[in-house]
Amino acid sequence: MRALLVVNPKATATTKRGRDVLVRAVSSDLKVEVVETERRGHAAELARDAVAEGVELVVALGGDGTVNEVVNGLLAEGPGSHVPALAVVPGGSTNVFARALGLPRDPVEATGQILEALRAGRLRRIGLGRADDRYFTFCAGLGLDGAVVRQVEAQRRRGKRSTNALYVRTAVRSIYGAPDRRSPPLTLQVDGEEPISGLQLGFVQNTAPWTYLGARAVDPCPEASFETGLDVYALRSLRTVTVLRQLRQLLTPNGRPPRGRAVVARHDLPQLRLSADHPLPFQVDGDYLGERVAVTFRAVPNAIDVIS
Repeated sequence: MRALLVVNPKATATTKRGRDVLVRAVSSDLKVEVVETERRGHAAELARDAVAEGVELVVALGGDGTVNEVVNGLLAEGPGSHVPALAVVPGGSTNVFARALGLPRDPVEATGQILEALRAGRLRRIGLGRADDRYFTFCAGLGLDGAVVRQVEAQRRRGKRSTNALYVRTAVRSIYGAPDRRSPPLTLQVDGEEPISGLQLGFVQNTAPWTYLGARAVDPCPEASFETGLDVYALRSLRTVTVLRQLRQLLTPNGRPPRGRAVVARHDLPQLRLSADHPLPFQVDGDYLGERVAVTFRAVPNAIDVIS
């Protein structure tokens, strides 16, 4: 099998020596070309080239941002039989997509599981989400979560490590420092329903969980899966009592969606739209993509084959 291994040399959870070990392991079973990314967007370019060259498998070694770029490169011309299969070796700080696929957090163990799946011929076809023109694997959002991602990325550029504590501190500052705290900016539109305005945040999920804090899942939409449409979780209020009540529910895995008068939730949607009266931060799969006034989110069933 011809394969391309796309390696992010800045991946948080791997060292150069560790990456070399993983490359040797993959090369033992595959006719593999190894390419390191050099800049943002490079992984997408490499994946597009792999499609054009008839490569059968693309392996992404990196975090969720690297995986998202690879997916968008593979699907630049849309889903179809021409698209190589995808495998993911977790190398970032959180690795939500890899963990949602059932892969171990350890890169070496994950590589072993992928190689076993390859030998057994196990393929899984999964659905993805699409936010306007950008595919996403597990989550996207407009507003508060985009603001958190934007601020964390800025701090990482200044040399801070991506840790759970950094995300928690940034989220708390974003909640209590939100300029729209007293005037909720978001409107949710779902086909067949009246628009729901006055929302403070809107999280869109393609699978569960939304993210992790260490080993603990954060799960606004526990029914979301790769086999259904999109789920959305929104809040009408960021009052302290509301936030604390929601956090307790989000961090307590019981398989039930969060409840409360401030909650707006929908499951298995083919499409939804989030809009605001001014530009808000926008993120997909934990990457900040600038500001948008509105984003349309669509489910893309049976979008890509993954090996896990």
